[in-house]
Amino acid sequence: MAYQIKLEQFEGPLDLLLNLIEEQKLDITRVSLSKVADQYLEYIRSKENITLENLADFLSVASRLILIKSKALLPLLEFSQEEEEDIKDLEKQLAEYKRFKDISKEVKRLANSKRACFSREGYLGIQSFFYPPKNINIFDLKKTFVKTLGEIPIIEKLEEEMVKEVITMEEKINHLQEVLREKIETSFSEITSNAKDKIEVVVSFLAILELVKQKLIQVEQTELFQDIKLRHNNNNETQSTKS
Repeated sequence: MAYQIKLEQFEGPLDLLLNLIEEQKLDITRVSLSKVADQYLEYIRSKENITLENLADFLSVASRLILIKSKALLPLLEFSQEEEEDIKDLEKQLAEYKRFKDISKEVKRLANSKRACFSREGYLGIQSFFYPPKNINIFDLKKTFVKTLGEIPIIEKLEEEMVKEVITMEEKINHLQEVLREKIETSFSEITSNAKDKIEVVVSFLAILELVKQKLIQVEQTELFQDIKLRHNNNNETQSTKS
């Protein structure tokens, strides 16, 4: 990195600090990461133009340092499976970033090395020409052209896209209420017996849930996976009448 950090235990580039810690030549628990962050913020404020690459480099190294220090300070802390996966995911991302960063440096080195790069001086384009046989005339070309056109299948009518009409939940709620006005009780299988597709079945189920939420109907299911019985919530009607 372009800037240097200065701590009690270390002075130099942040990349070097990370390398020393990873090689266990420097104790991470003695390094103040808050000072590292503060110094970098001061560095950013002093620069008018800071590149995204520099910011990404710092975040990568800082994330790695925080991860190492967290493990060092909390060696016996047990993480949940989700937390372990997050830590492994972070380690993987940091490793990938470092790999791409190293590759980009190598590509830049090769690009700056004239011996490794070869460029073409100019493009010698080859134009395509059609040379018909000498014994052919314009009438023969016309005949061939007409014959070719005749072999192309004629599309009499483009296929029309059918727009399926989907019943809305409001319509299904009104339908359910109408059914329960005419009948004392009905069932889920009965109201979905004439459903055109799975979408209508799902909409019917959502309509039932909405009516239950509004306390307009009562539902009953005696056993798991058994049919659901539906009936008017008379208690709610009685309360509405009293109020």
